[in-house]
This record gives sequence, C-alpha cells and structure tokens, in this order.
Amino acid sequence: MSRGTAVLELADARRAGFLNIGQAARQSGVSAKMIRHYEAQGLLKAARRTDAGYRIYDDIDVHTLQFVRRARGLGFSMREIAQLLGLWQNRRRSSGDVRKVAQRQIADLDQKIQELQGMRRTLQDLVHKCHGDHRPECPILDDLAGAVIADRTVEGRTR
Repeated sequence: MSRGTAVLELADARRAGFLNIGQAARQSGVSAKMIRHYEAQGLLKAARRTDAGYRIYDDIDVHTLQFVRRARGLGFSMREIAQLLGLWQNRRRSSGDVRKVAQRQIADLDQKIQELQGMRRTLQDLVHKCHGDHRPECPILDDLAGAVIADRTVEGRTR
C-alpha cells in the first residue's frame, strides 16, 4: 500500500488494507489523540484521507507509530524521536549516529535517577523525623513551608 493522490471511498480503502484511526490506534498501541498529535508534530506523515475526509493508515504508518511509542517508552523527547525516525528511515545512516542519540539518553536518565534518589532520601529523612501521631507538629510540613518561604525570599519577597 503506497501513498497515492487518489481519494478513496472508505469501503475501497478498507478493501485495499487501509485502517481507520481507531484500528491504527489499536494495532500500534497509540491512542487516536496521540496519532493526531504525532501527525501535527511531523513524526507521522499526514494521513491519506477518504473522500469523506476520514484519515486512513497503512502498515508503514502503524509500524512508525509503534516505533514512536517504543521510543517514548524509553524516555526520548519528541525532538530526539524525530531524529531517530530520520535515522531509521535513512538506509545510508551511520549506526554511530544512532548510538550517540542513545548514549545521550542514557546520560539524561542517569541524571534523572540521581535527582529522584536525592528526592527519595530527603523524603525518607523527613518521614523518619515525623512522629506520625496525634500531635500537630510535622517536620514534613515544616520543611515544605520552609522551602516556600525560602523561595519567596529569593524572589525578593517575604511573607
């Protein structure tokens, strides 16, 4: 199935193996809303349309959507996914270029992991300091309120 310029009736499109947006969503694991978003972002070519204006998709579109879904699942940004799609579709690409994109993602993930571990340690410390009983004093809330006051002071305002 290739992208031609001929406009098809929906029944003809189905006979030719095209899928409507709901079917493409089910087969790719990407919601119809996200399919439209990816199309708007240029990650997916503009869909062919039936004579009634319904979007129709072919196997290549579904495969591209699966690629995008997997890349999103690995935390790549939309910009990086566009770059990866370009590399995937370019048979003359260098695997080294793909590797560089993946290595940058690993570095970004490592940084996020460190930040999350720091947040976890802080919360564990605050939970440990909290008695968790009937008293109103709460080191967790005190810490959060202190952070708000510190933020306002930094902005040049005080309470």
